[in-house]
Amino acid sequence: MPNSKLKVDILVIALSSPLLIGVYSDKRLINGITREGKSSDLFATLFEDILDEYDVTGLYYANGPGSFMSIKMGYVFLSALSIAKDIPLFATDAFAFNNNTPIKAIGKNHYIKENNAIIMKMIGDSVKSEAFALPQKLESGAFNMNHQPLYIAPAV
Repeated sequence: MPNSKLKVDILVIALSSPLLIGVYSDKRLINGITREGKSSDLFATLFEDILDEYDVTGLYYANGPGSFMSIKMGYVFLSALSIAKDIPLFATDAFAFNNNTPIKAIGKNHYIKENNAIIMKMIGDSVKSEAFALPQKLESGAFNMNHQPLYIAPAV
């Protein structure tokens, strides 16, 4: 019996709370899922539902910078799913999802992207950062198969 499920790509932004998951058909957002909580508590049940409803043909995620544990959970979970279900996994940095604004790090430090390099810089509390958001269109050309996490700062 042929698979009658809709073929989709999934985008995961798991760098902080809330966890954002986008479901894309023909590269257009058809369903946005937002959940508060720890990625480790959310991934299994959310993806069980996603895999029941859709035929996932591509996995995309923001591989950092952000919360060390969130990045690690996203990477481990999506890598395992990619291998187990033979679904290609792609990654890009988080600046693609917050209009390239600074991302909060530790204290008054923020991650910024300058000249295609991501660095940590002390820029104070008054800096304007935008929340992460799912794009309406999945620009797959912005992603690559080097999906290793971007751990900019050492774990503490």
